Amino acid sequence: MNKSELIEAIAKNADLSKAAAGRALDAVLAAVQQTLKKGNSVTLVGFGTFYVGKRAARSGRNPRTGATIKIKAARVPKFRAGKALKDAIN
Repeated sequence: MNKSELIEAIAKNADLSKAAAGRALDAVLAAVQQTLKKGNSVTLVGFGTFYVGKRAARSGRNPRTGATIKIKAARVPKFRAGKALKDAIN
């Protein structure tokens, strides 16, 4: 499912116009992004938790030249599924 299909599903299930559903989805995604940028987590009970993980600096290889390169440490977004979501899938 891509973003436009998700907007259609939201509009249908919530009895909204596609424009309103699109704005709502954009607002939710922006709020999650801003919260993660601050280093906090977003917990949606029954769905899961979005949080920021840390990836340590490491060395890697350039696949074209084979040269060793240094890869910087990074903060990466992660998601942990909640119990209700896991149960719904299984």
